[in-house]
Amino acid sequence: MSIWKRPIDLDLLNKTSHNTLIEHLNIVYSDVGEDFISATMPVCSFTHQPLGMLHGGASVVLAETLGSVAANFCVDADSYCVGLDINANHVRSMRSGQVIGTATPIHLGVSTQVWQINITDERGRLICTSRLTTAVKKHKKSPVGVQ
Repeated sequence: MSIWKRPIDLDLLNKTSHNTLIEHLNIVYSDVGEDFISATMPVCSFTHQPLGMLHGGASVVLAETLGSVAANFCVDADSYCVGLDINANHVRSMRSGQVIGTATPIHLGVSTQVWQINITDERGRLICTSRLTTAVKKHKKSPVGVQ
């Protein structure tokens, strides 16, 4: 059974990246399943740290992007999700290629969600594992006559 409460597809997801950090890092949504979302990110000069390896912050951007976007598709249209806490363990270095991040839910609650994001290399080896907690908020309603 699908966890998504709103229509979701790769074209829609990739269009939301225009003029954002996501586009700048060449993060591309690559797969959506009934209970996961995946994206790729290159490991190259603009995702490197000074020693020529994948920057841990770039991995965290990929993780938070996946978890936050997934969280927002798991709530009704009157709600939205924002990040509360993220942690990451960087377990393997990379110098080139691409990484694939996959977000899956651990907890989909009324006021919080918790997402597990695993980032692997092209051979499936774990590069980074991250956990994101989001707050579920309600959109404020405008008073009558105020737009």
